[in-house]
Amino acid sequence: MSELAIRAIRLAKEYEIGEAQHNTLRDQITARLKSLFRPSASASSAQQRFWALRDVSFEIKKGEMVGIIGHNGAGKSTLLKVLSQITEPTSGRAEISGRVGSLLEVGTGFHFELTGRENVYLYGAILGMTKAEIDRKFDKIVEFSELQQFLDTPVKHYSSGMYVRLAFAVAAHLDPEILLIDEVLAVGDLAFQQKCMQQAQRLRDSDATVIVVSHNMFSIKAMCNRVLYLSHGKVLADGLPDQVIPMYEEAMLGGKGALDTPRWAAPKLERDPARRAVSITDMQVLDSSAQPRTMFDFGERVRLRMRYTIRRPLPTANFVVALIRSDGIGCCNYSSSLDGFQISPKVGDGELDLLTPPLKLVADLYSVHILVWDEHFQRLHGAQIGGSFHVRHKLLSSQFGVFHELGEWTSRPVEPLNSPETPPATKVEIR
Repeated sequence: MSELAIRAIRLAKEYEIGEAQHNTLRDQITARLKSLFRPSASASSAQQRFWALRDVSFEIKKGEMVGIIGHNGAGKSTLLKVLSQITEPTSGRAEISGRVGSLLEVGTGFHFELTGRENVYLYGAILGMTKAEIDRKFDKIVEFSELQQFLDTPVKHYSSGMYVRLAFAVAAHLDPEILLIDEVLAVGDLAFQQKCMQQAQRLRDSDATVIVVSHNMFSIKAMCNRVLYLSHGKVLADGLPDQVIPMYEEAMLGGKGALDTPRWAAPKLERDPARRAVSITDMQVLDSSAQPRTMFDFGERVRLRMRYTIRRPLPTANFVVALIRSDGIGCCNYSSSLDGFQISPKVGDGELDLLTPPLKLVADLYSVHILVWDEHFQRLHGAQIGGSFHVRHKLLSSQFGVFHELGEWTSRPVEPLNSPETPPATKVEIR
């Protein structure tokens, strides 16, 4: 039986929503004044408490590479903070066997007024390295970070990507037996991300345990042999990436086959979907030849087939399809009105196809939101979330923004100023 690196036993962490740490006299006075106007009922105080983790139990064996996925606020970062002993659990316990290195939040453990060189020693000491150990590994740390020319610059002048470079370089050379990586690598450039992932793989090959939190399902699939899926502070699934990731992706869309109402749209619509002027009853994701598919290569066209029911005449029905990336970024939308296409306003059922142009979106998971506005985008008649699909590309990720189009590049030699070949300037007198 393999040796355990981590055992979590009924971990729970509770926070108070909206409560700040009162470290100064001003904070304490402000908090006291606020309390005079705050309801004192127990129900009110109960509403301000939030369980970031609840009854979380699992075991991770030495040498495993585990991905942790879940929606924003699922408890992923809180779990890593508990495992790295930055945060104490409210109840339960975590048993850690081995030296832990963690890369959680950009700049954690750095002093902004100190230089990069000084922060290597400070951060290394925080992680548990001795000065002699840091001295021995210093040149390798700096070489890995690629920040040689900025080493004696105060880190307050660093970009977020530079923070990550330096922090990861130190954490990786701690030679940890357990490495915890949060989403912070997303702020680094692609080449450095790949370098960090290769280092994480080398650590795993040396029998270290690596835990990665990420919204990038491609990275999780490529790196991890196991995935924990968190939702609202609880473990919903624990297993192979190909088994767990589809559960997460379905849940993001409200369940397989579901056509839920986006949260932002609910107040603008009838509460009962059956009373709305229009509803989407089905949606299929197809390729350009109308075959069902959910994985598309960069530059392919996607056909979205919608069935709908109109319950009241809509003379200016404007169907809008929005493509929303897994991190909640709205990437593009298509409007029947803006595209000059008229849809029959008559009461009854209908079917509508949208064939997108070649999609130049970066590689990620995209959900499809279907909205029905009037032609001036003033009144919302219907809004639902349909299916989803992946765009695949070996290089282009969300680090490149939303989309990528080829630019037209030209270059030309530039003559030096005041060269003999340069004709004298002509003097022009303006009257």
